[in-house]
Amino acid sequence: MVSRLASLSEAELADHKTASRSQHLEVGRQVIGMEAEALSGLAASIDDSFTRAVDLILGCRQRVIVSGIGKSGHIARKIAATFAATGTPALFIHAAEAAHGDAGMVSPGDVLIVFSNSGATVEVQPLCIYAKHLGCSLIGISRNPNSLLMRTADIALLLPKVEEACTSSLAPTTSSTMMLALGDALAVAAMRGRGVSGNDIRALHPGGEIGLQLRSVEDVMHQGNRLPLVHASAKMPDVLITMTEKRLGVAGVVDDQGRLVGIISDGDLRRHADELFVGTARDVMTPAPRTILRTARVQEALEMMNTHRITLLFVVDEREPEVPIGAVQIYDIAAPLPELAAI
Repeated sequence: MVSRLASLSEAELADHKTASRSQHLEVGRQVIGMEAEALSGLAASIDDSFTRAVDLILGCRQRVIVSGIGKSGHIARKIAATFAATGTPALFIHAAEAAHGDAGMVSPGDVLIVFSNSGATVEVQPLCIYAKHLGCSLIGISRNPNSLLMRTADIALLLPKVEEACTSSLAPTTSSTMMLALGDALAVAAMRGRGVSGNDIRALHPGGEIGLQLRSVEDVMHQGNRLPLVHASAKMPDVLITMTEKRLGVAGVVDDQGRLVGIISDGDLRRHADELFVGTARDVMTPAPRTILRTARVQEALEMMNTHRITLLFVVDEREPEVPIGAVQIYDIAAPLPELAAI
């Protein structure tokens, strides 16, 4: 192939690359189409066995153990993590390692879910036998209804027999996608059966964006000398200095009692360009700015800013709802909408 390509002219090479790219696109669409069709077939195929599997998981007093090997093992590891993240205590055991001591992680009362496309994978058999010996319930997921796994399982969830998307129809592609979807379906059905709420999910995700949304506005707000506040009578040159120093893009305008009476944003500066050197904060400000309680969740602040197309909220205390004690900026908690305007 290398020598043949080396003999091609630049024009021929360009044509070859164009043809290859077109073929790549065709293959990509074909694979996605095959897997989408397989998922549709899977959705239509699940029956009362699925319901019984969910009931078994909900009735488990211990943990859900998920296992597999090869590509099925990768899927099993992900599904164990999904169960744990959605309110069902779960862990993953590598099927091969289970035969060398990791089976000790299985306890009486656990529910074991085993993924195996063929259902005859040698490595999963010792774990299944040991779990059954302990009195654990076994859910088998496979495309082979007559396999040892499915015959041993208390509940057998059968995958439709479909062609793999790879060229040889051997590498797990379509089958592993169906396993992933079926595992997610079990986890989400169990989540809903437990009545797990959004707040429960956030509590299980203290890191990342979900964890940030769990925190209160008070945890992330700018406060103290970082707060851009000016008096209503302040001259605009002084207001500009404050806005530049505090670097939040706005200035909050307060009265003699420290109550928030207005806000000055970049948009206000553009609208009142002729008053920037002669006017006061009161002349330029937008009155009645939106505020949020310090105890509100970050998610609530984000929703409010996106809804009203603003980039900052002043934070207040419920005891003095007119006095600003902080400010939360959209850039601190999430990327704003691309077309978000400064108001």
